[in-house]
Amino acid sequence: MNTLPGLLARLADLEKRIRTAVGARRQRDPAPDDPFRGLYLSDEIIDALLEQNRDPAAVPWAGQPADEPSVLPAGLGLSALDIELLLVAVAPDVDSRFEQFYGYLNDDVTRRRATVGLALRLCGLPEGSAAGRSRLGADSPLVRNGLLIVEDPDRPLLTRTLRVPDPVVSHLLGDMRIDPALGPVLAAPVDPVAELPGADVVARALTSGARLLYLRERSGGSGPALGVTGLHALGRSALMVDAERLDQQPELVRPLLREALLTGAGVVVGPIGSGGRPPGGVLDAFSGTDAPLLVYGTTGWDPRWGHRPPLHLDAAPVPAAIRAAVWRSALDGKLAPGVDPAAATAHFTLGPPQIRRAAEAAVLAANADGELVDVKRLRQGARTQNAAGLERLARRIEPGVGWDDLVLPGPVLAQLGELAGRARHRERVLQEWRMRPGGGRGIGVVALFAGDSGTGKTMSAEVVAGSLGLDLYTVNLATVVDKYVGETEKNLERIFTEAAGVNGVLLFDEADAIFGKRSEVRDAHDRYANIESAYLLQRMESFDGVAILATNLRANLDDAFTRRLDAVIDFPVPDQEHRAALWDVCLGPGVPRADDIDLVFLSKAFELAGGHIRAAAVTAAYLAAADGRPVGMLDLIGAVAREYRKLGRLVLDREFGPYLSLVTA
Repeated sequence: MNTLPGLLARLADLEKRIRTAVGARRQRDPAPDDPFRGLYLSDEIIDALLEQNRDPAAVPWAGQPADEPSVLPAGLGLSALDIELLLVAVAPDVDSRFEQFYGYLNDDVTRRRATVGLALRLCGLPEGSAAGRSRLGADSPLVRNGLLIVEDPDRPLLTRTLRVPDPVVSHLLGDMRIDPALGPVLAAPVDPVAELPGADVVARALTSGARLLYLRERSGGSGPALGVTGLHALGRSALMVDAERLDQQPELVRPLLREALLTGAGVVVGPIGSGGRPPGGVLDAFSGTDAPLLVYGTTGWDPRWGHRPPLHLDAAPVPAAIRAAVWRSALDGKLAPGVDPAAATAHFTLGPPQIRRAAEAAVLAANADGELVDVKRLRQGARTQNAAGLERLARRIEPGVGWDDLVLPGPVLAQLGELAGRARHRERVLQEWRMRPGGGRGIGVVALFAGDSGTGKTMSAEVVAGSLGLDLYTVNLATVVDKYVGETEKNLERIFTEAAGVNGVLLFDEADAIFGKRSEVRDAHDRYANIESAYLLQRMESFDGVAILATNLRANLDDAFTRRLDAVIDFPVPDQEHRAALWDVCLGPGVPRADDIDLVFLSKAFELAGGHIRAAAVTAAYLAAADGRPVGMLDLIGAVAREYRKLGRLVLDREFGPYLSLVTA
């Protein structure tokens, strides 16, 4: 069946058959003089309708080439009889006269669609034809693929009504828009990516007859981009479907299949996450059809999901050159001079669709400020692609400090810089240069920050994250540790799984609470505690992100963890020189200072760590603000005394010296 001109020509042929049927009806009409005939449809009305011969040659589209493409793809598996039955059913939706024709032939003015019996007769088949009836059964191509609906299941088969769904009618008339009913489950369209590795394999698989593919996403890979690019190579479009939403609305699976068959598109559905499965019914609905179904996700395929095995393909990490090309394409003419988007975001794990969305977010932010896209906005846009799942398990911190805010010995600062460099260049070293060992190890970077409380571990983690343009996620141990056996491991697995899809730095504060040493097994509690530690050892090796473990008690960590760490950085208690710098930095440039402030005395007399110095500086600022004056030594000495009491330390004359009277009065 061709587009509108061909459809009208076929309807004209159907009209001839209706003329024959009307003539036969009149010959066997037992009551031609029925006085109530006009209450339904009179012979005169039917004659007048039949005289309205709508010649398809009269329509403006009639001059189109006869070899125009069919709107019903061969993949539907329709026979010539199926086409005729579909034509009979669709006629009232194309030409309103057929409603009255069918009402007359059904001998019921209220039934203005073809019934099964009428359709068979108009196709030249007896009502008892088994072959004809089978083409309207539940497993027939017309019904199974949603092209035709057989209504009134409580009536005898021959009097059941045939109806063609509106989207099919629109398609037959040449309207190629996607069925609006599918809107709630459709995901954003994805553009094909030139020279994407693996797309040629997808195309070859589809050409060879594969119709179910599973694209397992690796870190930095994109199942949607791989599926769309493979379909594009074959000239097929793609219907992007959100797996979670389709699972919530399984009644849309059949319309989705119908849309794919009518348009010749492939369906790309996902993501299937850890513990998930394909949306209910989609595997069964697409089984045995010509519609390609490409499922993507991060988990392995479970054979129990369906009886049809898929072709397994990996959506491998996208090479840096292709990511750079996608960035350039998405930001053409919108970048600030000298900005290299690929270099600025090299340490971000993003697939092509995420890059395009990140670029759009960066452009929106730049336009709001009336500027071009710079490195800061690029990284800000990249962070917008982080999934929100990790925020339910960890506290997100947007870094607000930089390298200039750190007061640490030179060697410690150098080690922190090296750690940031590892995170920035890990793809080149571990993947391009193949420096990653086997054994299923990930490309993660894991470091240990060890030192007394207040020595700057958390702040340093924030600075490292900020220098990379990443957010810092602080794991809340209350959401991790559970008294029930096995629950702690499950909670940690959820954190690691969510972190794999997030461009951020994961901080485990007080890490010795969950990364402690394994002990000799004396009872069941020891055995399960050791199992928990063993699980963490394995999970850290397969981690693909950036994680920092902070602890005050380095000696309590298991030696096996230390071996798996990329960096161990010790944070010493600051000496007098660094304490003086810390007092100056913590008071900051915005705090008004009295002339009597003696930072040399404060740094020499009080051996405090940076965290305690900051707390004392804040307390002093509050004391001064309450009296409406600049911060002076009275406030600072009083704040130090309060900090001493918090720490349980004595206020001694040898430490407070000439200022002792300020805190003992």
